[in-house]
Amino acid sequence: MPRLQARRFSEPDETRTLPRAHVDIVALDEVSVALARWEPGWRWSTDLGPRTGTAWCPVHHLGYAVSGTLHVETEHGQTLDIEGDAVYEIPAGHDAWVVGSEPFVTLEWTSVGAVGIDPDGPAERVLATVLFTDIVDSTATLERIGDAAWRTLLDAHNAALREQLNRFRGREKATTGDGFLAIFDSASRAVGCGAAMIRAADKVGVAIRVGIHTGEVALVGTDVRGVAVHTAARVLSLAGSGEVVVSETTRDLLDGSDFAFADAGSHHLKGLTGVRSLHRLVGRAGGD
Repeated sequence: MPRLQARRFSEPDETRTLPRAHVDIVALDEVSVALARWEPGWRWSTDLGPRTGTAWCPVHHLGYAVSGTLHVETEHGQTLDIEGDAVYEIPAGHDAWVVGSEPFVTLEWTSVGAVGIDPDGPAERVLATVLFTDIVDSTATLERIGDAAWRTLLDAHNAALREQLNRFRGREKATTGDGFLAIFDSASRAVGCGAAMIRAADKVGVAIRVGIHTGEVALVGTDVRGVAVHTAARVLSLAGSGEVVVSETTRDLLDGSDFAFADAGSHHLKGLTGVRSLHRLVGRAGGD
């Protein structure tokens, strides 16, 4: 339940000192916010890239630039200078560097849990609801419309789904080429987000499916790992076009909610022991 509160960055919950950068983080229950200062000469591929072992930054950023200038270049060749007093979004798969002699100072939300964390460091284990999406018949669609149109359609799909992730406070952890992996600290928000994602994708002309499972996961840098992640992926594989399918664990957590489910059968999930009961979302009170 959200509550009235305020925090000061002069008394942060966590401080990260990075190469040519400093980050202070405050927590507001379910939301964390970072105040970061990136010094002149800082560049992601030089100062943080070696920590992730990737050619491009794998983190999705959403924030507000307080002052200074950051130049961003995506792996698809897009470029942008982000200057002070601008709200910005930077998709995963980019390089970035501070321009000029003034530090780049920024407030960020979506990347707080990942910035500057060593992916080989100790894991933080938390209970989370894991959500996977993918586009139905993506290969056939690509073959039918061609590369250029597919890229445009995929960009629209990504923007539409990220809007819902932000709305339901999901944390994007990875993209899978034609889908997303995200985690939530609430089963009801995850299921609500899954349903909203299907509607949003449909509006841009894409059919998707959603699989959801709740369990303990390990957070390591930008990565999320564990059996719960594999289980959610297997649940996704059994969802049909336009369906949100959840595990029995997630369904049990929603007892007493206004979500309505139908039995989706019992299944052996590849690589997992035992038979698992799955459930398909069929609606909720009010018809949403």
